[in-house]
Amino acid sequence: MIKNNNACSCGCCSQDLVQTKGNCPVCNNKGEAVGKVTVEHLVTDDNRKAVEGDQYRICLNEECDVVYYNVDNGVKFLKNQIKVPIWFKKDANPKYACYCSKVTEEQVIEAVLKHGAKTVQEVNVITGAMKNSNCKENNPMGVCCHKIIQEAINKGLAMK
Repeated sequence: MIKNNNACSCGCCSQDLVQTKGNCPVCNNKGEAVGKVTVEHLVTDDNRKAVEGDQYRICLNEECDVVYYNVDNGVKFLKNQIKVPIWFKKDANPKYACYCSKVTEEQVIEAVLKHGAKTVQEVNVITGAMKNSNCKENNPMGVCCHKIIQEAINKGLAMK
């Protein structure tokens, strides 16, 4: 088991994820473990019955159309089978930094450039990010968006 210890303020990151072996069946890149509950909540209603097994991974290749795959049974879900755009995939629109509160990367960068935010906590106050935390079901990685928000802050700071 992999213990997910990302620092966040919503408390969702204490979940244990079971690591699976195997690479994306399309691009052959190694993915990261994602809980079945995340996959069940984010696939389109038409695809929910196809979510079988517990060993899911998310493909981190921005060019690959595969989002989730299960190495044990070959089940895979493509971008067009997911309810939300995946922020790190090519052409994601909108590009969410916080899925639970629907805060975009653009809004985080604006908080940095126009309001002087420098920390995740400051961005949260300005944008409302992380107020409605249910990361396990809303974030495609199944974990807190703290890291995604920090990456957007860093982009904004680099633009100054």
